[in-house]
Amino acid sequence: MFFNRRNFLRSATLLAACSLSEIDLLAAKKQIDEHSGHVGVDDETYWKNVRQLFPLDDSKSYLNNGTMGPSPYPVIDAVHKGMWRNEYDAEYGGYEKSIEHIARFVKADKDEIALTHNVTEGINIACWGLPLHKKDEVILTSHEHVGNALPWLNRQKQHGIVVRTFAPGKTAEETLNNIAKLINKRTKAIAVPHIPCTQGQVMPVKEICRLAKDNGLYSCIDGAHGPGMLELDLHDMGCDTYATCSHKWLLGPKGAGFLYVRKGFQDTLQPYFVGGGGDKGNWDVTVDPAVMADMRPTAHKYFGGTQSLPNSNGTIAAIEFMESIGMDNVQARIKYLGKYVQEQLLSMDNKIELLTPTEERSYCGINGFRIKGLDSRKFMVYAMHKDVRIRFVPENGLDSLRVSTHIYNSKADIDALVSLVKTALKEGI
Repeated sequence: MFFNRRNFLRSATLLAACSLSEIDLLAAKKQIDEHSGHVGVDDETYWKNVRQLFPLDDSKSYLNNGTMGPSPYPVIDAVHKGMWRNEYDAEYGGYEKSIEHIARFVKADKDEIALTHNVTEGINIACWGLPLHKKDEVILTSHEHVGNALPWLNRQKQHGIVVRTFAPGKTAEETLNNIAKLINKRTKAIAVPHIPCTQGQVMPVKEICRLAKDNGLYSCIDGAHGPGMLELDLHDMGCDTYATCSHKWLLGPKGAGFLYVRKGFQDTLQPYFVGGGGDKGNWDVTVDPAVMADMRPTAHKYFGGTQSLPNSNGTIAAIEFMESIGMDNVQARIKYLGKYVQEQLLSMDNKIELLTPTEERSYCGINGFRIKGLDSRKFMVYAMHKDVRIRFVPENGLDSLRVSTHIYNSKADIDALVSLVKTALKEGI
């Protein structure tokens, strides 16, 4: 369901952000509404109209969705209306509806969804809630973002667990073998990203979760880049926890996220950060230890207190925006552009070291690479000054570059980047 653009564009506070006329936006909406089924990955007219629903500067190529996904107008409008509703009615609650939408979107039960502010918060809930003891081992990748590294390293510091790492392979099979080699009698959990932020490899998470289950291990997935890029079925994936956010591929509000905790795992994962709503809703709660025995038997026990109605409304709008296009169409378009990035980079006479696998199942919307003979950080700054936004990757000593594309991108955006690479190689930077 799309928002009312007529009312939105008449808003004095937001009109300045719109670079298109009301007619342009309504035309874009009309064309998208008329596509109720399959959309071609190369239907540039359709995807150009999708782009018009974002307040992006057309003079720039934004290729850094993996850091921050710009929200389309429907999401901005929903957040705006949520703020007005809070301030006009002083209404409390309302966020509960977002849980139902999230659960449907990732194919989970609503009792398995805990609201968070970001991926890192969800990972911390999972990390600290696991029943781990001194010398117990947890397997991570060597490509972790700080949000999935520091929580486990902090628990290693505080409780004496042992963090072990493996390097993702060039294929899904190699990755699984690398994990299996680390499993021993002290291993208790596998905590890996669905898609590492460094080079965008799509990990074989279903097989990883099966490997964990077969060995009696916990499986905790960092899902920062999953929702909005890939069609998800968390029940089918088989993970114990899945932490994610709305501000990347879901294109939702910033400061909103969720943690999935498998129903059968909720007695194992202990809540440490609790508050109002996590109990069974008795208004006569007293300072009595017995209250803690009466916690809500759902994932709501992992979060409590006042929640953001604007962010919850924005999350619903983001999900509805994706569903109006069709997640099958979204995933196909993202993968199509990701493949185009690979093809263009690899066509440059062996001047590029591509870090992302080319195996069909192991890539999608993020590609990591190095330009041989050039400093990655300097090139990132150079590209930014030329209105092409990408990301430098210092994590784990990679010193590489990352380009991430979404449905608002086009081949022209990628061509602009490739042109800069060629110029930099020719002239030096």
